[in-house]
Amino acid sequence: MTVNISEVSPAPLLFSPTSLGKIELANRVVMAPMTRVRAGSSGIPGDLMVEYYRQRASVGLIIAEGTYPDHASQGYVGEPGIATDEQAAGWQRVFEAVHAEGGRIVLQIMHAGRQTHPDINGGRRILAPSAIARTGETFTEKGEQPYPVPEAMTTAEIRAALEDFVTAARRAIEAGADGVEIHGANGYLLHQFLSPAANQRTDGYGGSPQNRARFVVEVVTAVAQAVGADRVGLRISPEVDFGDVFETDRDDVLATYGTLMDQLRPLGLAYLSVLHTEPGGYLVQELRRRFDGKLIVNNGPLGGQTTRERALQQIEAGHADAVVVGRALIANPDLVERWQGGHPENEPRPELFYGLDAEGYTDYPFLEAA
Repeated sequence: MTVNISEVSPAPLLFSPTSLGKIELANRVVMAPMTRVRAGSSGIPGDLMVEYYRQRASVGLIIAEGTYPDHASQGYVGEPGIATDEQAAGWQRVFEAVHAEGGRIVLQIMHAGRQTHPDINGGRRILAPSAIARTGETFTEKGEQPYPVPEAMTTAEIRAALEDFVTAARRAIEAGADGVEIHGANGYLLHQFLSPAANQRTDGYGGSPQNRARFVVEVVTAVAQAVGADRVGLRISPEVDFGDVFETDRDDVLATYGTLMDQLRPLGLAYLSVLHTEPGGYLVQELRRRFDGKLIVNNGPLGGQTTRERALQQIEAGHADAVVVGRALIANPDLVERWQGGHPENEPRPELFYGLDAEGYTDYPFLEAA
């Protein structure tokens, strides 16, 4: 039988290759950085984490979970770190396993700022832009406890935190990561500096939108200089309230994040990752224009689970260069194969998202097993 090539539907753009800086992606499905607290008290990735990431190597890019650059910045019990040689060696095993399967992986570097507790970070000081506690409680090794009032960082402590980001990025690249993502979202330290609710400083790091963006610009610039801008991404979540980083004034948001994009644009970063409920809306697309580089988008938990249909639509509509997927990839390590073939998906088990063992982590069935 002769097939008329003109009648054959082209493969969806979602499953086509692309590049983010120096990182070559086989498809445009990106695994979200999701905290899974399986690194134990040492913060060293072990066999369980190696297998978890290896299983998901068929996505275009894995963004590994938030990883603390120094012990004081640890935000969760069981969170991995990259503050020591031993932790870096653990991540090296993860990177090697992903690469052996033909995948690409970057490490997200995350400083919790005020979103931690002394019973999480080993009794160390809690630092933030301003001495303002966030509401609510956090899980510690001694049970649920209220967030403490942090200490406002001195200029020297801001500089030290910047150096921790740089050192962590160097460790990650030396361990074999394809790149690093700077976490400037979700209410953690860099987002705290951006937010007028969390940052009430009166020095050069507070007050105006330009001043509040300054620390993020400095961190990203320093990391880019250290490891190469084409290996560095930045994650932001404007207008998304995590941890009382309220950003309710659209004009202020545009001024703050707009000046951030203006200053980062000349660097030539690998990508910008934006968490927002309206990826195709004016705010995200205006920031994309001012960034003038590759954009990956994530609806986040508030925008509902990213389905195959939603991911296809976002790419076909030109809203982004790649789509970040979270819960569907927790439950389906072979998600790309399932989406390409229109196959049924495993359902996530949220009650097992955070735990100590393989259950709900590496035991989701692959398509052939199902």
